Amino acid sequence: MNRNNWIRQTHRWLSIAFTVAVLINIAAMGQEQPAMWIGFLALFPLILLMLSGLYLFALPYLGKRRSARLTG
Repeated sequence: MNRNNWIRQTHRWLSIAFTVAVLINIAAMGQEQPAMWIGFLALFPLILLMLSGLYLFALPYLGKRRSARLTG
């Protein structure tokens, strides 16, 4: 599996982890005294999702630049 496929698969699993963390956060908000760390639970997968998403977004543009450099 090459690096791009690995990052795509990781991005998919991170989205599942983020969804689960948000659901846990929503369930915890129903309690009287929700723990503070539960509010931050979704931030870790969200940051990783942002980084992998930015990489996947830039990937086609980086490929065009690389191919133009090879042909030119």
